[in-house]
Amino acid sequence: MNWSQLVPSSKLAQDEAAIAPSLLAADFSRLDEEIRSAEKAGADLLHLDVMDGHFVPNLTFGPFIVGAIRKLTSLTLDTHLMIENPDRYIEPFAKNGADILTIHIETCADVRKDLELIGSHGIKRGLALNPDTPFERIEEYLGDIDLLLVMSVFPGFGGQAFIADVLGKVEAARSIRDRDGLEFAIEIDGGIDAGTAAPARTAGVDILVAGTSIFKSESYGDTIAQLRG
Repeated sequence: MNWSQLVPSSKLAQDEAAIAPSLLAADFSRLDEEIRSAEKAGADLLHLDVMDGHFVPNLTFGPFIVGAIRKLTSLTLDTHLMIENPDRYIEPFAKNGADILTIHIETCADVRKDLELIGSHGIKRGLALNPDTPFERIEEYLGDIDLLLVMSVFPGFGGQAFIADVLGKVEAARSIRDRDGLEFAIEIDGGIDAGTAAPARTAGVDILVAGTSIFKSESYGDTIAQLRG
Protein backbone atom coordinates (compact mmCIF):
# COMPACT_ATOMS: atom_id res chain seq x y z
CA MET A 1 0.00 0.00 0.00
CA ASN A 2 1.34 3.38 -0.93
CA TRP A 3 -0.14 5.30 2.00
CA SER A 4 2.76 4.10 4.15
CA GLN A 5 5.08 6.87 2.94
CA LEU A 6 2.50 9.46 3.98
CA VAL A 7 1.40 7.83 7.24
CA PRO A 8 4.67 6.24 8.43
CA SER A 9 3.39 5.45 11.92
CA SER A 10 0.29 3.63 10.64
CA LYS A 11 -0.40 0.07 11.75
CA LEU A 12 -2.93 -0.58 9.01
CA ALA A 13 -3.12 -3.98 7.38
CA GLN A 14 -2.13 -4.17 3.73
CA ASP A 15 -5.72 -4.60 2.56
CA GLU A 16 -7.05 -1.56 4.44
CA ALA A 17 -7.40 2.02 3.27
CA ALA A 18 -6.12 4.96 5.29
CA ILE A 19 -8.80 7.42 6.42
CA ALA A 20 -8.43 11.20 6.28
CA PRO A 21 -11.36 12.97 7.97
CA SER A 22 -12.04 16.31 6.30
CA LEU A 23 -12.22 19.07 8.89
CA LEU A 24 -14.45 21.06 6.55
CA ALA A 25 -17.35 19.09 8.05
CA ALA A 26 -16.22 19.41 11.67
CA ASP A 27 -17.71 21.79 14.23
CA PHE A 28 -15.16 24.63 14.24
CA SER A 29 -16.60 26.04 17.47
CA ARG A 30 -15.04 23.04 19.22
CA LEU A 31 -12.27 22.15 16.80
CA ASP A 32 -9.86 20.86 19.44
CA GLU A 33 -12.46 18.36 20.67
CA GLU A 34 -13.34 17.32 17.11
CA ILE A 35 -9.69 16.65 16.26
CA ARG A 36 -9.13 14.62 19.41
CA SER A 37 -12.29 12.63 18.73
CA ALA A 38 -11.12 11.87 15.19
CA GLU A 39 -7.73 10.77 16.53
CA LYS A 40 -9.31 8.45 19.12
CA ALA A 41 -11.62 7.06 16.42
CA GLY A 42 -8.64 5.93 14.36
CA ALA A 43 -8.04 8.70 11.82
CA ASP A 44 -4.75 8.27 9.96
CA LEU A 45 -4.48 11.80 8.55
CA LEU A 46 -6.46 15.04 8.73
CA HIS A 47 -7.61 16.57 5.46
CA LEU A 48 -7.64 20.37 5.36
CA ASP A 49 -9.66 22.02 2.59
CA VAL A 50 -8.27 25.43 1.66
CA MET A 51 -10.61 27.39 -0.64
CA ASP A 52 -10.13 30.88 -2.04
CA GLY A 53 -13.60 31.84 -3.31
CA HIS A 54 -12.21 32.08 -6.87
CA PHE A 55 -11.19 28.63 -8.10
CA VAL A 56 -14.06 27.19 -6.06
CA PRO A 57 -17.27 28.93 -4.89
CA ASN A 58 -16.44 28.86 -1.22
CA LEU A 59 -13.98 30.44 1.20
CA THR A 60 -12.41 28.63 4.14
CA PHE A 61 -9.08 29.35 5.85
CA GLY A 62 -5.43 30.11 5.27
CA PRO A 63 -1.97 29.27 6.66
CA PHE A 64 -2.68 30.74 10.11
CA ILE A 65 -5.44 28.21 10.81
CA VAL A 66 -3.27 25.38 9.53
CA GLY A 67 -0.66 26.53 12.03
CA ALA A 68 -3.24 26.48 14.82
CA ILE A 69 -4.34 22.96 13.85
CA ARG A 70 -0.71 21.87 13.79
CA LYS A 71 -0.48 22.72 17.50
CA LEU A 72 -3.47 20.50 18.26
CA THR A 73 -2.36 17.24 16.65
CA SER A 74 0.57 15.13 15.55
CA LEU A 75 -1.43 13.55 12.71
CA THR A 76 -0.28 14.13 9.16
CA LEU A 77 -1.87 17.34 7.83
CA ASP A 78 -3.06 16.58 4.32
CA THR A 79 -3.54 20.12 3.01
CA HIS A 80 -5.56 20.53 -0.19
CA LEU A 81 -5.12 23.89 -1.90
CA MET A 82 -8.20 24.63 -3.98
CA ILE A 83 -6.84 28.03 -4.91
CA GLU A 84 -5.62 30.03 -7.88
CA ASN A 85 -1.90 30.82 -8.17
CA PRO A 86 -0.91 28.18 -5.59
CA ASP A 87 2.79 28.95 -6.05
CA ARG A 88 2.28 32.18 -4.06
CA TYR A 89 1.12 30.30 -0.99
CA ILE A 90 3.23 27.14 -0.89
CA GLU A 91 5.83 28.61 1.47
CA PRO A 92 3.34 30.00 4.05
CA PHE A 93 1.46 26.72 4.26
CA ALA A 94 4.69 24.73 4.48
CA LYS A 95 6.00 26.95 7.28
CA ASN A 96 2.75 26.56 9.20
CA GLY A 97 2.99 22.81 9.45
CA ALA A 98 1.43 21.21 6.37
CA ASP A 99 2.88 17.73 5.80
CA ILE A 100 1.36 17.29 2.34
CA LEU A 101 0.48 20.12 -0.04
CA THR A 102 -1.83 19.18 -2.87
CA ILE A 103 -2.33 21.64 -5.72
CA HIS A 104 -4.78 21.46 -8.62
CA ILE A 105 -3.49 20.90 -12.10
CA GLU A 106 -6.26 23.23 -13.31
CA THR A 107 -4.69 26.20 -11.49
CA CYS A 108 -0.96 25.75 -12.15
CA ALA A 109 0.89 27.82 -14.72
CA ASP A 110 3.93 25.54 -14.36
CA VAL A 111 3.00 22.25 -12.70
CA ARG A 112 6.48 20.78 -12.43
CA LYS A 113 7.94 24.01 -11.04
CA ASP A 114 5.21 24.17 -8.38
CA LEU A 115 5.77 20.54 -7.39
CA GLU A 116 9.49 21.19 -7.09
CA LEU A 117 8.77 24.19 -4.88
CA ILE A 118 6.66 22.05 -2.56
CA GLY A 119 9.39 19.43 -2.37
CA SER A 120 12.03 22.06 -1.62
CA HIS A 121 10.30 22.67 1.72
CA GLY A 122 10.73 19.02 2.71
CA ILE A 123 7.04 18.12 2.46
CA LYS A 124 5.08 15.74 0.27
CA ARG A 125 3.91 16.78 -3.19
CA GLY A 126 0.28 16.25 -4.13
CA LEU A 127 -1.52 16.86 -7.42
CA ALA A 128 -5.32 16.92 -7.77
CA LEU A 129 -7.68 16.85 -10.73
CA ASN A 130 -11.37 17.64 -10.93
CA PRO A 131 -14.01 15.17 -12.16
CA ASP A 132 -14.18 16.76 -15.63
CA THR A 133 -10.41 17.03 -16.12
CA PRO A 134 -9.07 14.28 -18.40
CA PHE A 135 -6.69 11.85 -16.73
CA GLU A 136 -4.23 12.39 -19.57
CA ARG A 137 -3.46 15.86 -18.23
CA ILE A 138 -1.70 14.49 -15.17
CA GLU A 139 -0.01 11.40 -16.62
CA GLU A 140 3.34 13.09 -17.30
CA TYR A 141 3.59 14.22 -13.66
CA LEU A 142 2.94 10.89 -11.94
CA GLY A 143 6.65 10.35 -11.44
CA ASP A 144 6.99 13.73 -9.72
CA ILE A 145 4.38 13.34 -6.99
CA ASP A 146 3.84 11.61 -3.66
CA LEU A 147 0.04 11.82 -3.79
CA LEU A 148 -2.56 11.82 -6.56
CA LEU A 149 -5.92 13.22 -5.43
CA VAL A 150 -8.86 12.23 -7.60
CA MET A 151 -11.85 14.45 -6.91
CA SER A 152 -15.12 12.52 -6.91
CA VAL A 153 -17.20 15.70 -6.59
CA PHE A 154 -16.67 19.20 -7.91
CA PRO A 155 -14.79 20.99 -5.13
CA GLY A 156 -16.31 23.76 -3.08
CA PHE A 157 -18.82 22.25 -0.70
CA GLY A 158 -19.16 19.14 1.43
CA GLY A 159 -22.04 16.68 1.31
CA GLN A 160 -22.18 16.23 -2.47
CA ALA A 161 -23.04 13.00 -4.29
CA PHE A 162 -20.23 10.70 -5.38
CA ILE A 163 -19.36 10.72 -9.10
CA ALA A 164 -18.61 7.07 -9.86
CA ASP A 165 -17.12 7.70 -13.31
CA VAL A 166 -13.90 9.00 -11.74
CA LEU A 167 -13.02 5.50 -10.59
CA GLY A 168 -11.73 4.90 -14.10
CA LYS A 169 -9.02 7.48 -13.34
CA VAL A 170 -8.12 5.63 -10.16
CA GLU A 171 -7.78 2.38 -12.07
CA ALA A 172 -5.64 4.04 -14.74
CA ALA A 173 -3.37 5.59 -12.11
CA ARG A 174 -2.97 2.29 -10.28
CA SER A 175 -2.12 0.53 -13.55
CA ILE A 176 0.58 3.06 -14.45
CA ARG A 177 1.95 3.02 -10.90
CA ASP A 178 2.29 -0.75 -10.96
CA ARG A 179 3.72 -0.82 -14.48
CA ASP A 180 6.35 1.84 -13.86
CA GLY A 181 7.17 1.05 -10.23
CA LEU A 182 6.07 4.47 -8.98
CA GLU A 183 5.45 5.28 -5.33
CA PHE A 184 2.63 7.84 -5.21
CA ALA A 185 -0.44 7.19 -3.09
CA ILE A 186 -3.92 7.47 -4.60
CA GLU A 187 -6.49 9.47 -2.65
CA ILE A 188 -10.14 10.16 -3.40
CA ASP A 189 -12.26 13.00 -2.03
CA GLY A 190 -15.98 13.68 -2.30
CA GLY A 191 -19.13 11.79 -1.39
CA ILE A 192 -17.27 9.06 0.49
CA ASP A 193 -19.41 6.96 2.80
CA ALA A 194 -19.81 3.27 3.61
CA GLY A 195 -21.47 2.65 0.25
CA THR A 196 -18.95 4.43 -1.97
CA ALA A 197 -15.81 3.52 -0.04
CA ALA A 198 -15.93 -0.13 -1.10
CA PRO A 199 -15.82 0.46 -4.89
CA ALA A 200 -13.18 3.15 -4.36
CA ARG A 201 -10.99 0.68 -2.47
CA THR A 202 -11.55 -1.96 -5.15
CA ALA A 203 -10.50 0.51 -7.85
CA GLY A 204 -7.19 1.06 -6.08
CA VAL A 205 -7.63 3.98 -3.68
CA ASP A 206 -5.16 4.08 -0.79
CA ILE A 207 -6.58 7.05 1.15
CA LEU A 208 -10.24 7.93 1.60
CA VAL A 209 -11.18 11.50 2.47
CA ALA A 210 -14.50 11.68 4.29
CA GLY A 211 -16.10 14.68 5.95
CA THR A 212 -19.87 14.60 6.39
CA SER A 213 -20.06 10.82 6.78
CA ILE A 214 -17.68 10.97 9.76
CA PHE A 215 -18.40 14.25 11.52
CA LYS A 216 -22.19 13.98 11.18
CA SER A 217 -22.26 10.39 12.43
CA GLU A 218 -23.10 9.20 15.93
CA SER A 219 -19.87 7.20 16.21
CA TYR A 220 -16.73 8.43 14.46
CA GLY A 221 -15.00 5.17 15.31
CA ASP A 222 -17.69 2.94 13.80
CA THR A 223 -17.83 5.07 10.67
CA ILE A 224 -14.07 5.05 10.18
CA ALA A 225 -14.01 1.27 10.62
CA GLN A 226 -16.72 0.86 7.98
CA LEU A 227 -14.87 3.12 5.54
CA ARG A 228 -11.55 1.38 6.08
CA GLY A 229 -12.78 -2.01 4.93
